[in-house]
Amino acid sequence: MAIWGELKESFKDGSYLTRLLYINVAVFLVMSVTILVCTLSAVPTSWVQTLMMPASGWKFIHQPWSIITYMFLHTGFIHLIFNVLALYWFGKFFLSYYSQKQLTSLYIIGGIFGALVYMLGYNVFAYFSPAVNFSYLLGASASVMAILFAPVVTDPNREIHLAFIGNIKLKYLGLAFLLIDLLGIGATNPGGSMAHIGGAIAGCIFALLINKKGIDICAPINAIIGWLSNISFRGAHKPKMTVRPGGKATDAEWNQYNNETRKSNNARIDEILEKIKKSGYAALTAEEKKELFDISHK
Repeated sequence: MAIWGELKESFKDGSYLTRLLYINVAVFLVMSVTILVCTLSAVPTSWVQTLMMPASGWKFIHQPWSIITYMFLHTGFIHLIFNVLALYWFGKFFLSYYSQKQLTSLYIIGGIFGALVYMLGYNVFAYFSPAVNFSYLLGASASVMAILFAPVVTDPNREIHLAFIGNIKLKYLGLAFLLIDLLGIGATNPGGSMAHIGGAIAGCIFALLINKKGIDICAPINAIIGWLSNISFRGAHKPKMTVRPGGKATDAEWNQYNNETRKSNNARIDEILEKIKKSGYAALTAEEKKELFDISHK
């Protein structure tokens, strides 16, 4: 139980990148255990396909949620490790240019673009027509490609160090990945390669629009994330301290109360500052202005 509590605290207090990593690992573990139990119990596991992105448009109509769920599924431990490590490395680069909420939003947008390009490719090219009804996509790699290509477009001449290779500019790293995926369309994993290209396109579009036009395609999903955050923190702004009946608070109880209060206040300030950043101070309600004033003067 202590380990579970520590994991929950780490998830709650961690960055958005940390949470994405945790979610991918947690989904893999839950799915692996569930599939194992089903297998040992002779229960069919065909339900797993309803969480994968189908190449068939007809099947997709019957499971539209799969365009989101597929990007958190992985076929095996090696598949998971590669994607998690890539997400961590490229996510760090991304966060040196953009916000945490944009990281999460672009992860989702990149996954959606990848799924759409994958489905389009399988239904447009006659070579794949025999496999349309039997092909499914899963994995975070399209999302990771979007997160990589945003910095590639934003700062193409930035150099990074790669083991066994040395320093390389981001634009050449992006070009190498793109060439590998273009050649991979005719190889053993054509669906994955097409999805990677779709994710890369999403990353490029995001970076070009926000840098050239000031248009943030992540804004709608950022708004949803903000709304969900408000729900999560609602009622958490005023943490209560539990004290033994008839007793005084111990130092440990006061420290816990103060820590919870500080976390709650910091979370609320972040929400309000995010709103100011998007819409200006005038967009705040009277209650939000008072909250900001009260918290900042504590």
